[in-house]
Amino acid sequence: MPKLKAITFDLWDTIIRDDSDEPKRTAAGRPTKKEERRELVHRYCSRHEHLDRKLVDAAYNAADAAFNKAWKELHVTWTVEERLDIVLTGLGRVLPDMERAELVRLHEEMELEFRPDLVPGVPEALKELHGKYRLGVISDAIFTPGRALRRILSDYGLLGLFEVFVFSDEAGRSKPDPLAFRTAAEAFGVKPGEMLHIGDREHNDILGPQSFGSRALLCTAAVDRGSAGTKAQAVFGDYRDLPGILEKLST
Repeated sequence: MPKLKAITFDLWDTIIRDDSDEPKRTAAGRPTKKEERRELVHRYCSRHEHLDRKLVDAAYNAADAAFNKAWKELHVTWTVEERLDIVLTGLGRVLPDMERAELVRLHEEMELEFRPDLVPGVPEALKELHGKYRLGVISDAIFTPGRALRRILSDYGLLGLFEVFVFSDEAGRSKPDPLAFRTAAEAFGVKPGEMLHIGDREHNDILGPQSFGSRALLCTAAVDRGSAGTKAQAVFGDYRDLPGILEKLST
């Protein structure tokens, strides 16, 4: 096998613990992110004309279902602006440009107010790997876009450890589409076999890069989504084990 030159990481439940911000929101007396998104739409629309909150929930739920179908079957993640336009269209509402832009921003930056936690051991492992391998991120952007995800990584002092970022809202496609991995490989200037991807989802993070010709590791440090049947080159649940695993695969 070719020597490993570049390592890419998924973000959610690989580097950042998904929804670990929810207990912080609860402690601060705030609703869940799902609830607050719907409250925001209701509040902004109700400034101009009365709107039944149940209609907002129905329109938002329908837009979410459509997003999930496009994401999982077409490997496309609509931007927050596109998603909110679907909700507003379903409600038959048009917001002034400035209010619409503010509503989009509040959605996109929700996880900057209460930041999710890092998976334990991530900073130490990344700092040890930095310099030995070229590091990158390949992550789907669901509500939080690439620009906000960069801010979270920056706040944790990790942004400078990565040189390549492939966020689905910027790349136009999401994992396991080969374009996501090809974009990273071309940015690194490496061949598919010289790159390895690390993530927590078998379909997206293991089968995706392998179909492109790269290797893959399954990370169970945050959650185990079926490691017993994985096709990954290796599985790890403790980031302290990662440098040694990579060393073995790289020789």
